[in-house]
Amino acid sequence: MTRELTEITVVGGDKAGLIQRFTSLLAEEGVNIEDLDQAVRDGVFRMTSSVDTSEMEASRADLRRELADLSRELDVDIQVRFPSDRDARRVALLVTKESHAPEALLEAEAEDRLAEDGEAEIPVVIGNRGDLRSLAERYGKPFYDIGDGSGNTDEGRLLDLLAEYEVDLIALARYMRILSPEVVFRFEGRIINVHPSLLPAFPGAEAYRQAKDAGVRIAGVTAHYVTTDLDQGPVIAQRAFDVPDGAGVDGIKRRGQPLEADVLLNAVQLHIANAVTIHRGTVHVRDDVGAWAQIGLSTEAVEANPDEPVDGDPLTQSEPRTAGTD
Repeated sequence: MTRELTEITVVGGDKAGLIQRFTSLLAEEGVNIEDLDQAVRDGVFRMTSSVDTSEMEASRADLRRELADLSRELDVDIQVRFPSDRDARRVALLVTKESHAPEALLEAEAEDRLAEDGEAEIPVVIGNRGDLRSLAERYGKPFYDIGDGSGNTDEGRLLDLLAEYEVDLIALARYMRILSPEVVFRFEGRIINVHPSLLPAFPGAEAYRQAKDAGVRIAGVTAHYVTTDLDQGPVIAQRAFDVPDGAGVDGIKRRGQPLEADVLLNAVQLHIANAVTIHRGTVHVRDDVGAWAQIGLSTEAVEANPDEPVDGDPLTQSEPRTAGTD
């Protein structure tokens, strides 16, 4: 029988006996746990499990009801995601002021390019400022400003909106706020950010300025999954560009911004197509993914690079080299 891998996430206060109660409930219903991972950050407990529900004795509705009862009893949030709950993935855009990345995704959806393999839609745009309301409305999307006027986010309202719109994936389209564990733990492996550097180089704020100050000749951008460690989540895809001699921060930014939009869109497409998996903190790409999936350099750049050392593999050289020889 084909496995039916279902994702169950538990988030809340760390409580003694929680894991035992959870696993016992699943065992009683004939649900086999394939993988279970847990963590605590800033007092918030998170447990993510992948379970096989193909032979469970309860119906889906019964399992949801039993987990909801457990959720209320233990005062934690439990989310269940069956693989066939919905065909189309629902992608929420989180934005601040910069329009190039969110507009690229909205344009891709309008042109039926948001999902190269699968189905997807953008049901909502959420900002911590109101600057991009007109952009969302131009594409017929509801827009919610959940900031306090200074850019600080009401994360309780954010979680309510993500639940209301039944969001599967969050795209941080130049969203300039750090998400707390309350959000990250609930959507672990389902939040994609674009950062304006070739991570792990230049994490944090002012990445283009960091690149200029370091005098790099090649800079770039990175799409990665978000974790509770800033800019250290698993890398999905990257783009690189040349930095001309004497280029200022604005010049570097002009070269990087189109690639930010491109790499974020491609990462979202890869996720929607189930073309990437995370194993031990590293993203792996499915072998049969089509040519649309560019995870690194372009084909032209790859072909321009040498594929072997000019002088052969030094490890295979038979003659020993002595000190002082050229």
